[in-house]
Amino acid sequence: MSDIPYKVYLSENEIPSAWYNVRADMKNKPAPLLNPGTGEALKAEDLMPIFCEELCKQEMNNDDKWIDIPGEVLDFYKMYRPSPLVRAYCLEKALGTPAHIYYKFEGNNTSGSHKLNSAIAQAYYAKKQGLKGVTTETGAGQWGTALSMATAYFGLDCQVYMVKVSYEQKPFRREVMRTYGATVTPSPSMTTNVGRKINEQFPGTDGSLGCAISEAVEAATSQEGYRYVLGSVLNQVLLHQSVIGLETKAALDKVGVKADMIIGCAGGGSNLGGLISPFVGEMLRGENQYEIIAVEPASCPSFTRGSYVYDFCDTGRVCPLAKMYTLGSNFMPAPNHAGGLRYHGMSSILSQLYADGYMKATSVKQTDVFAAAEQFARVEGILPAPESSHAIRVAIDEALKCKETGEAKNIVFGLTGTGYFDLVAYQKFNDGEMSDYIPTDDDIAKSLAQCPKF
Repeated sequence: MSDIPYKVYLSENEIPSAWYNVRADMKNKPAPLLNPGTGEALKAEDLMPIFCEELCKQEMNNDDKWIDIPGEVLDFYKMYRPSPLVRAYCLEKALGTPAHIYYKFEGNNTSGSHKLNSAIAQAYYAKKQGLKGVTTETGAGQWGTALSMATAYFGLDCQVYMVKVSYEQKPFRREVMRTYGATVTPSPSMTTNVGRKINEQFPGTDGSLGCAISEAVEAATSQEGYRYVLGSVLNQVLLHQSVIGLETKAALDKVGVKADMIIGCAGGGSNLGGLISPFVGEMLRGENQYEIIAVEPASCPSFTRGSYVYDFCDTGRVCPLAKMYTLGSNFMPAPNHAGGLRYHGMSSILSQLYADGYMKATSVKQTDVFAAAEQFARVEGILPAPESSHAIRVAIDEALKCKETGEAKNIVFGLTGTGYFDLVAYQKFNDGEMSDYIPTDDDIAKSLAQCPKF
């Protein structure tokens, strides 16, 4: 056995004091957000009726490499950070692989996921601006849970629009949000104009993140003293999540290990972007080379089967346009999709990096994902969230390739959180009731055909 410990911990003093802005090192910057009416690039002030002022500035900041973490946010981080980097010795043994597998575990906080890293920052800026509350969407519920915790901490009202299929499948996640004081509404609902329109256009729909975003934005802009906050996709979110990658890099350096391969699940981009940011930064600066793999669900494959075009960020088409890999804002993931990776598009930062060849992408079927999740749980003792189980699936597959070749690669993946609120999905898998849905080329083509033309 290696002399590297099972868990590599940083000290409290080694928590990053600044977020890393990977855009500062990107030669090709992410394409700007566009006004859907005029087609012109948006400025920070254009976003201020929707987002908090400071977050608008962060969203547009392509130049400052480091942005200081406010003291109150850093104090909150100290309650659950730094998070451990774990050497998966038991998984390595079970696989019989010469590969060394590491995972950055973000499930050691009460919200159960990495989402708290950005939720507390966004709640802080809302409080600092003197707002009454915030609105948001959530898919599987990790983001809604994290934001409800963060807003409770700062005494803000929190209104969550939860994708309907998740609202129904995950009642306990919903109740955690309500326990922290949030109002939770299944989306699409009949409480907003855009929700009623979507229900009319897609009768009986189980919803999508694009639907929930539209409703949350309408709710924010129609109430005095409220702003909208988002848990993924946006530049500001990837900025806040960079604490994951910064700690991962510091922990690896501490034990003298260089990652060969970095794997993350990809829905909108929060976990993947946060995990890989400092490693990509080294690649952009020509200092190091890594193999980076984005893993997405076969049922919602924006990287691997989408188009790199300008598209609406939401189904109701009330948000700005972003250039990203997208399946079309009208794309509706199948209701049997068990995880939270339900977004039709992808972060503009990650989309640009993917287009420029700094990372690869693959898609996996959900039955294969849950098989990997259970294998991991049985040997590593953590019940993983379905989202991060996509990364586990590919980490296992890559480790088995090393078994064939004899290569002792250092494989690092992000374990975004725990799966204790996802037991309905685990039950369906264990009972043999889980199926795989893969959209046809025609399904995707019809959705993409409705993207705006620029």
